[in-house]
Amino acid sequence: MTPTPIPRPDHRRHVHVDAVDPHRRGTARGEQLRAHLPAALDVYDRLFALGGITPARVRDDAERALDAVGEFRPGARAEIEGIASGAGLDPWRLAALNARTEILARSVTVPPGECTTLVRRAAQPFGSPGAPATAVRTFGVQTWDWHVELSAHWHTLESRGGRHTVVGLTEDGILGKIGINSAGLALHFNILGHARDGIGGVPVHVLAAVVLAEAGSVAEAVDLVRGAPLASSGSFALFDGTQATLLDLSPAGVFAVAPDERGLLVRTNHFLTPVPAAEEKNWLYQPDSGERHEFVRARLAGLRQLPDTPESLARCLVTGPGEPPVTCLPDPAEALGRRWASLATVALDPVTRTAAVLDGTPADLDTRPWRTLTAT
Repeated sequence: MTPTPIPRPDHRRHVHVDAVDPHRRGTARGEQLRAHLPAALDVYDRLFALGGITPARVRDDAERALDAVGEFRPGARAEIEGIASGAGLDPWRLAALNARTEILARSVTVPPGECTTLVRRAAQPFGSPGAPATAVRTFGVQTWDWHVELSAHWHTLESRGGRHTVVGLTEDGILGKIGINSAGLALHFNILGHARDGIGGVPVHVLAAVVLAEAGSVAEAVDLVRGAPLASSGSFALFDGTQATLLDLSPAGVFAVAPDERGLLVRTNHFLTPVPAAEEKNWLYQPDSGERHEFVRARLAGLRQLPDTPESLARCLVTGPGEPPVTCLPDPAEALGRRWASLATVALDPVTRTAAVLDGTPADLDTRPWRTLTAT
């Protein structure tokens, strides 16, 4: 494999919306993305077709997903329909983007992408030197790895008007993905694969957006997720100023993983709890996911002192030739559907309520700037 640099726009789009009414928030998004959404839809149309999913099936799945969203959160459906209105597109087209994970779960020829997430819950000293008192701090970082053909079709986001302001990163047309809200709740997002994944529940990307819009703490977020109808899989790393947990989401249920003895959570793309793991699509992610997971854990275990900032934690995700591809660069010789790339690196910090987005891989930390967004 000969990896190549990832094509990136000179200026990454930033979408800002501010409206109490969710349809109006969506309309404002759609208007700002109007010129870009057709190209994003074209990439997904090609991925759906490559996976043997007919246009009629895509539309039926999208409409079913939109109905499930409407039953769960009418406001989320209204926001999706608002994006469609603002962009001059049929609502089912935007529903297909928001349910792209669930629709692609039907494919046997287009494997999912790969992401790596690290969260640290650290006890930090404060006060006078030598004082025994400690404060707890949490922070996290992840790569967002996906098809390189979509490298131009994502943006940073600031969404105001709901219960909480939300900042972070998402794809064009998709309500949410990775971010933090004004209550200091952070969410990192990874995809997992279960044999029963499909259409019928709330799409995991929509659920991530709802969590960030509504939940004010890890406890609230976990309750919200456990109450959601799920028919597909994913992972949310949830953390606020003091608490952190890693959720396995699946049609078999929602299961939590606590930080290890050093306060670390490590996530790649396989289940970490036994019930969903019993029906995992191992052929999609293994051995890659396990190799990345073990590599990162071994690297962290070898450190005398764990990283104490989000940026230093991000450096633990830098890999090179001969190492598992935590830093992921595409192989131009591969065909559509198999050119993976780390499209972005995202650091979340509940203390400052910031999402720092690097339009680059972890290896670009010293050469490309972070865009820092604050949820206030």
